[in-house]
Amino acid sequence: MPHRLPHTKALEAEAIHIMREVAAEFANPVLLFSGGKDSVVMLHVAAKAFAPAAVPFPVLHVDTGHNFPEVVEFRDRYAEHLGVRLLVASVQESIDTGRVVEQTGPRASRNRLQTTTLLDALALHRFDAAFGGARRDEEKARAKERVYSFRDEFGQWDPKNQRPELWNLYNGRHRDGEHIRVFPLSNWTELDVWRYIADEAIELPSLYYAHRRKVFERDGMLLAHTDVVTLLDGEFPVEETVRFRTVGDATCTGAVRSHAATPHDVLAELAATRTTERGATRADDRVSETGMEDRKREGYF
Repeated sequence: MPHRLPHTKALEAEAIHIMREVAAEFANPVLLFSGGKDSVVMLHVAAKAFAPAAVPFPVLHVDTGHNFPEVVEFRDRYAEHLGVRLLVASVQESIDTGRVVEQTGPRASRNRLQTTTLLDALALHRFDAAFGGARRDEEKARAKERVYSFRDEFGQWDPKNQRPELWNLYNGRHRDGEHIRVFPLSNWTELDVWRYIADEAIELPSLYYAHRRKVFERDGMLLAHTDVVTLLDGEFPVEETVRFRTVGDATCTGAVRSHAATPHDVLAELAATRTTERGATRADDRVSETGMEDRKREGYF
């Protein structure tokens, strides 16, 4: 009988193949690292792909200034643990220099401002490839994304300018100033990610597991009560046991009620859920029916 890899090992092998292709083909790649579970898994795979050598490219975090402190602490510690060079692009600096204008009001968020900060950082360091942790199961705009996503000299995505990927052959051809976004976890699902985390005993920020936190309800979501969030009339914080399925800017990242304290607890919980992680917990995806699609065209993710 032919030998077949377990499902998560097959996904890992595919991701390793993609990363090695990029390292061989591009002059100056970078890995986009937020401290979230997908980027942690992606960096873990990168460390395995090039072991025993060091990861041959830096990691870049676009910091909105409104990130959860637990994630920022984990980001710094994990990058130091793996010995990778960490670059931080600051949305606050983009605001201070007039590159972007900060929103005001109780529903204001810096999440959309990340696009300009990211594109400026890619141009500053002349990165020609950027690894991202996006998966096709997350959201409909991501479902149709290629593994190699071509971006023009303005960092924008044009659906008519993408290349076919038959037989897992990837075309990284680009001119100076253009770049490729690369998604090694494209074929993974949320369950796959958590199975891999459990199998590999990967450490994550504590936010991903059940903990007590003050939250309030808005638009059907539980948002964390932090210094960067303004309560509306009729909103009040209560302490509940929650966890986060995805992490991002605190102003638009929702929690779910949960008692899952281990990866295996999370797997059991996910097996019974009928909502996607972004659909249930990301307010930025509810701006419009094409919210993610619009930001993708502008150069987001």
